[in-house]
Amino acid sequence: MTTLPLPPSLAATLPGRYYTDPDLFRTEQERVFERMWFCAVRCADLDKPGAFRTVQVGRESVLVIRSRTGALNAFLNVCRHRGARLCTEERGEVRRTLQCPYHAWTYGLDGKLIAAPNLGRMPDVDRSAYGLVGVALREWLGYAWVCLADEPPSFEDTVPGAAVERLGDTAAIDRYGAEGLALGKRITYDVRANWKLIVENFMECYHCATIHPELTDVLPEFAEGYAAQYYVGHGAEFGDGVRGFTVDGGEGFGTLPEVPPEQDRRYYAITVKPTVFVNLVPDHVILHRMFPLAEDRTVVECDWLYAPEVVASGADLSKSVQLFHRVNTQDFAACERTQPAMASRAYRDGGVLVPTEHHIGIFHAWLREQLDAA
Repeated sequence: MTTLPLPPSLAATLPGRYYTDPDLFRTEQERVFERMWFCAVRCADLDKPGAFRTVQVGRESVLVIRSRTGALNAFLNVCRHRGARLCTEERGEVRRTLQCPYHAWTYGLDGKLIAAPNLGRMPDVDRSAYGLVGVALREWLGYAWVCLADEPPSFEDTVPGAAVERLGDTAAIDRYGAEGLALGKRITYDVRANWKLIVENFMECYHCATIHPELTDVLPEFAEGYAAQYYVGHGAEFGDGVRGFTVDGGEGFGTLPEVPPEQDRRYYAITVKPTVFVNLVPDHVILHRMFPLAEDRTVVECDWLYAPEVVASGADLSKSVQLFHRVNTQDFAACERTQPAMASRAYRDGGVLVPTEHHIGIFHAWLREQLDAA
């Protein structure tokens, strides 16, 4: 096919192979997911010593566990003896130690090797040196973020920094108090599409009038095709007569206490590269975590977070949850509809971005920079 020169109104996308090539996906695993901060688990899910969760980060299984001191620790989920996987379950709880089911090498919740068959006859073995391999961990918004890099990038610049880049300062997100909110609902979606298609979809609203009738009823400006992320500091305003961020625009719950009047009745969206979306509305926070598993498969875990008293009261959250659940379902269906065409000769050189999507080009340039890094 002949590549046409682009008029000024259009910008090029990534070529189709960026969404279908298994070798390129392995490069993304190495140079993106294994080098950047990755949102692994909600801290409150690990509510007692010994509670753990295993998470796939790039090519590695990472074990996040609550220690006996109450701190969270993260390790590669690999026994130091012969490489058996320590925990095969996605989540669970141990009492005092982690024991390899193969040869019974046993580790403390701090990762130190504390026992193994005949270990007493091997006094030259340094139990700290042969402990589990640690992974850097930081907490933000009530979630544990891990990084596999030997020298992690600045957490402040790349994670909270995304909020500054989007909203102008960290205070604009801190006011929602996400770390103190309670989990009202969690839905896991298994999406048969490349992770970048999901990111691109979240970043633009050119599609909103076509596939999101409930969302554009609540946020009418989205029907014009301009996404919240198109403007630094901008939050889409609720429509006249809309009382809450609900599927029918009806009453939600009380505005979170620290949210100021200028942020009330507005929706803000933040992309924390590479795999997290944060959605802020007056009475709750919605956080998406993506787990890219293959070039054509991404698991998305979506949490709806509310004031603890709202969840404790047993309030009916369905109308609140249903709005973004429908948005998710509509978006992921669109991504799955797009994925097969990424292998078409029609998309060999990619597609185009219209002016309201040009900011997606910044994401594409960022990705290429990561992939080109030595």
